[in-house]
Amino acid sequence: MKNAADAVGALLVDGFHYSMLFAIGATTVWSAVAAFGSMISKGRAELSDILLLFIYLEVGAMVGIYFRTTRLPVRYLVYIAITALGRVLIEIGGAEHRTGADLLIVAGAILVLSFALLALRFASPHEDVSDNPR
Repeated sequence: MKNAADAVGALLVDGFHYSMLFAIGATTVWSAVAAFGSMISKGRAELSDILLLFIYLEVGAMVGIYFRTTRLPVRYLVYIAITALGRVLIEIGGAEHRTGADLLIVAGAILVLSFALLALRFASPHEDVSDNPR
């Protein structure tokens, strides 16, 4: 009885796992297409728009790697955070023409994340799955 319950539980967990991966992937594609359509309708793409497409690319790559390996590459989350903060930095400096504490805080956060990425790269005892895709 326990073995049957474990098998059903594993099947339900795997089903949920794959359905959520497909949902995240589909939502990412849908959002990227909508953002691209918005750029086309504006007639131009700003730097923040291009960085948004890079965020969608990283999310899609992360979902693809997780789907194939069932391991979450943490480095991709850091890449996404750095890119998102880059967008914030552009918004603060470009649109509002502000300088000072806001720019320093965001730039400092990018620097901290860059050091975290460096630490992740060298502290990993084995090769990262994202370095060698199948």
